[in-house]
Amino acid sequence: MLDTTMLPPPTTEGHNADDDALVRAAVAGDTGAYERIYRRHSPRLYAVLWRLCGGNAARAEDALQDAFLQAWRALPGFRFESSLGTWLHRLGVNAALMELRGQAGREADIEEGVELLEQLPGPQRCAGTALDLERALETLPPRARAVLVLHDIEGWKHHEIADQLQMAVGSSKAHLHRARGLLRAQLGEPA
Repeated sequence: MLDTTMLPPPTTEGHNADDDALVRAAVAGDTGAYERIYRRHSPRLYAVLWRLCGGNAARAEDALQDAFLQAWRALPGFRFESSLGTWLHRLGVNAALMELRGQAGREADIEEGVELLEQLPGPQRCAGTALDLERALETLPPRARAVLVLHDIEGWKHHEIADQLQMAVGSSKAHLHRARGLLRAQLGEPA
């Protein structure tokens, strides 16, 4: 007869406790523990960074490596006040945003590109597919893309985004509105 025993859903408590043990081991010099931290947290973090970097895999990988290098250096000071995943996520987003800030000098070129993008007719494809959305995200100006990803995908609040991107809360809201409009245009949806 088949055993139909149901296993309880995974909890984050065990995961956090395991992360805490890995942090302590890594701080004590266990590089294998740090490798396990990397393998556990890098896939999700990479996905966020890839979106923030506009689908540019090389830049996302650079930001991911920067985040984990910073984490290695800062790990002895980790205070266990938040989950390790949250802490690593913040380091990764900061690394990607530093890249974004470095592009600030190219804002005029970006504005011209946005104007050209807004003049393009909507694509003749099935709206709403994940691939279409990823491609449309890549076309957004970097700051608008960052605000959209952080707000709509990652669930950040406007004041958190404003702090990280060094902008006013109103600017964060304006960038989000603009990004959503550009996405709708790219996906061929009515405004």
